[in-house]
Amino acid sequence: MSITELGHTGVGPPPRAATEAAVRAEGLVKTFGAHRAVDGIDLDVRTGEIFGVLGPNGAGKTTTLRMLATLLKIDAGRAEIFGVDVAANPHVIRQLVGVTGQYASVDENLTARENLWLFSRLQGIAKPRARRIATELLGQFGLEDAADKPISQFSGGMRRRLDLAVSLITRPPLIFLDEPTTGLDPRTRGQMWDAIRDLVSDGCTVLLTTQYLDEADQLADRIAVIDHGRKVAEGTPDQLKSAVGNSTLQLLLAEPDEVPAAVEIVRRVLGSDPVLSPEQGRLNVALDQADLAAEVLIALRTAGVSISSVSVAKPSLDEVFLVLTGHGTDGDAATGTEENR
Repeated sequence: MSITELGHTGVGPPPRAATEAAVRAEGLVKTFGAHRAVDGIDLDVRTGEIFGVLGPNGAGKTTTLRMLATLLKIDAGRAEIFGVDVAANPHVIRQLVGVTGQYASVDENLTARENLWLFSRLQGIAKPRARRIATELLGQFGLEDAADKPISQFSGGMRRRLDLAVSLITRPPLIFLDEPTTGLDPRTRGQMWDAIRDLVSDGCTVLLTTQYLDEADQLADRIAVIDHGRKVAEGTPDQLKSAVGNSTLQLLLAEPDEVPAAVEIVRRVLGSDPVLSPEQGRLNVALDQADLAAEVLIALRTAGVSISSVSVAKPSLDEVFLVLTGHGTDGDAATGTEENR
């Protein structure tokens, strides 16, 4: 089946019913030797949304994405993209998906314009149209001034933008972005976020993997949290946060060795345990009502537990992840081969 037969014109993504699932996966499994990198993950990505897959290094994010993109064999389970079976029709899937990985795939010895032209030609696009596409994409990603410079002179952010541009040459309806802002400075990350939002505005669906909590919070319509190869939660950012509580009391103890005493006091006052942050001496206490913070603070003071700082805020995705997994997104996850990410 050709791109033309799929209704793709090369100008934009093919029209899709708003209710059609862009990605539907059930029970995905991938093993490397004795290690189960992906352990029965289900996904349901809706057309026209940004769907975030959040987890630490080693959680299985990249492995899941590579199976969906036909770059790794699915050991068990099944997956469909726009109703097309991934395992049975890999060539069709590759016409529907654009992939931007964690590392730039462009040739450093060529210019940005030459890279875009080359990748267009490799995908069977005629020379005149390949030149037009290169010019359009350079403008779309703000790379006109650097169009004829070799990639070796590009900053990290420019490389990532060019890599994303390459994945859009055939205007696929679904884009896989695997940790697209890793290593970028805050300003460049913001530019990448704007580019990703523009893709969705133009009709694309985006499946985004990230270990940055703020990135998932800023971009994703819905998020699947995975850890050690398993999905541990799914929902909108607000739904995930509300599962932790309406408010969070954030405490930094003056003496880290008083943490056990503070935990016991919180348990006695609220009937639940606080979440211990990776930062030594810091506790996050979920509150159903913000005014319960006073009761906790009075009890800590009565017991002689010293506090360096205190604040009450809305729950963050960081706290969600700590509650669900017991560690942060930089916590120690599964170890093994590179595919375990």
